[in-house]
Amino acid sequence: MPNPLNRALKYIHKNDIVLSNLLIFAAQNLDFSMANHAATKKDVRQSTKRNERNRYYGKTTRNAIRDIRTLTDKKAASDKLPTVESMIDKLAQRGTIHKNKAANLKRKLALKINRLDK
Repeated sequence: MPNPLNRALKYIHKNDIVLSNLLIFAAQNLDFSMANHAATKKDVRQSTKRNERNRYYGKTTRNAIRDIRTLTDKKAASDKLPTVESMIDKLAQRGTIHKNKAANLKRKLALKINRLDK
C-alpha cells in the first residue's frame, strides 16, 4: 500500500534532514489500512512485517546469487555454493519463492560452476 507521506518527502529539500526524519517517523506510526476490526488491523501489521522480512531475505539471496555468478575460480564458487543453496532453500521453505523456482536456481548455479575452468 503506498504511503501518502511519500509524496511530501519528494518535495522536501535534501538538506532538511530534521523535517524529512520527522515525516518518516510520522509515516511509520500512522495506520493507513482500511481495517475496522482489531484482528484485521493486527493482520495488516503482521503482513507488513512479513513482507519486509521476505523482501530483505529475497534481496540478500539475490545478491549472493549475483556474487557467486561473477566468480571465475571454480574452488571459490564451489565453496560458496552450499551457503547460497541453503539460502535459496530457506526462501522456498518460507514460501517467498516457489519450490520449483528454487530448484531451477540451484540447478543453474551448479551448471555454471561445473562449466568453470573448462
